[in-house]
Amino acid sequence: MSVQKHILVVTYWSYKNALINTYTLPYLELIRKSLPEGSSIYLMTLTPRFEDNAEDREEKKRLLRGNGIELLNFTYQPFGLGMALKLAGILAYLIRFIFRKRIRVVHAWCTPGGAIAYFLSRFTGRPLVLDSFEPHAESMLETGTWKRNSLAYRALFRLEKWQLARAGEVICAASGMIPYSQQRYGIIKERYFVKPACVNLGLFDPAKVSVPMLPGFSSESVVCVYAGKFGDIYLTDEVFDFFAVARSYWGERFKVLLLTSQSDAEIKQFCERAGLAPGTVEKRFVQHHEVPAYMAAGSFGICPVKPVPTKRYCTPIKNGEYWAMGLPVVITDNISTDSQLIHDEQIGYVLRSLDAAEYLNAVKRIDALLKEPQVREKIRAVAVGQRNYSLAAAIYATIYGQSYSGSGNRE
Repeated sequence: MSVQKHILVVTYWSYKNALINTYTLPYLELIRKSLPEGSSIYLMTLTPRFEDNAEDREEKKRLLRGNGIELLNFTYQPFGLGMALKLAGILAYLIRFIFRKRIRVVHAWCTPGGAIAYFLSRFTGRPLVLDSFEPHAESMLETGTWKRNSLAYRALFRLEKWQLARAGEVICAASGMIPYSQQRYGIIKERYFVKPACVNLGLFDPAKVSVPMLPGFSSESVVCVYAGKFGDIYLTDEVFDFFAVARSYWGERFKVLLLTSQSDAEIKQFCERAGLAPGTVEKRFVQHHEVPAYMAAGSFGICPVKPVPTKRYCTPIKNGEYWAMGLPVVITDNISTDSQLIHDEQIGYVLRSLDAAEYLNAVKRIDALLKEPQVREKIRAVAVGQRNYSLAAAIYATIYGQSYSGSGNRE
C-alpha cells in the first residue's frame, strides 16, 4: 500500500494574485496526480488586508477543496518590523501544522516563498523542494526596486543561498539558472530540473474562442495585445514609445489592447507622454479564463520585461500564452530562453536596443510576419513543443512518483 504524501506548498502571493491561478494551481493539479491516494496538498498564501474578505476567501477555499487542495491564508503587510513579527507567528503556526497534519514535504514556489519554506524545513526536518527557482533579490536590485545595502536585499539574498543549500530537489525556471546559481551561490546540487512557464493548450486555443467585439477595431486592424502591468520588472515609457512608432507606421489601423489592472488615469498619462493618438489604446481587466478570447483579437504580442542580467533566468508566462494563440512576439533581449527562441524560430522580433530606430525595425518585421501564410499555426506549434504541461508533469512524477526522502545537501 502506498504511503500518503501530504505536502505544504508555500507561496508569497495573495490567493487573488493571478500567479496563483496561472502559475501555481495548474501545477498543483499535476502534483496531485503524482501522489498516492489519500494524500493532501495544503497551499499557503499571503493576502493584503485590503484585498481579503471573508466571502471571497471562503469561495476560494471551496473551489480549491473541490480540486483536492486546502487553502491556508495569512495576512500580508509590507516588509518591516511588523511583518517580521507576523512571519514569526506564521512560522510557529505552520511548524505545529506540519507535525499535526503529518506533512511529508515542504514545496516552495519562487525564492520569497522559499525563504519561509527554508525555516519550516529546517525546524521540522522535512525535505524541501524549490520550484520556479530564479534570482529574486538580484533582480530587485537590477531593476532599482531595492538598494544593495538594503535589509530586504541582503536578507533575501542570504536566504536564497540557504534555501538552495537545503533543498533536496531544485526546479529552475530556465536552464541558465543552473550555472548562474552554481557561480553566484557557490552551491552544486546532485541534480536539477528545468520547468518553463507552461500553458493550458486547451484553454489557450484560437479554435475554441469567440473573439469579442471591441470599439474601433475591425478586420483591418493591426492589434498589439499586452497582458500584464507596467513598472517594477516591466518597462513603461519605452512600451508606449514603441506603440507611437507602430501608430506612425500602420496609421489608424494600429490598435493596442491592454489586458491590465493598471488604472485608466495611469494609462492616459503614459499615452500622453508618448504622444499617442487618442483612441489607439483599449484597456480591459478580465479574468484569466477570458484572456484567450481577447488575445485572439490580437495580431501580435509584446513582452516588455526589463532586459537586466538576471532576467535570463526567469520564465515569462505570457509568452507561452501568446504562442499558443499563434501570435508573434516582440520581446526585449536576453529574456529567459525566449528571446533566443523567438530569434531562432523567426516568430517575432528581439529588441537589441530601446530606441525609435529599433522599434521601427520590430514593426517592419512584424508586418512581414503577419503576411506569411500559416504563421499562426507555426507559432502555436512552438507552444505545443516548448510550453506543454506534459514537461512539468514528467518532473513532478519523477519527484513525487517515488519514495521521496530528499536528496541533496543540508545546512
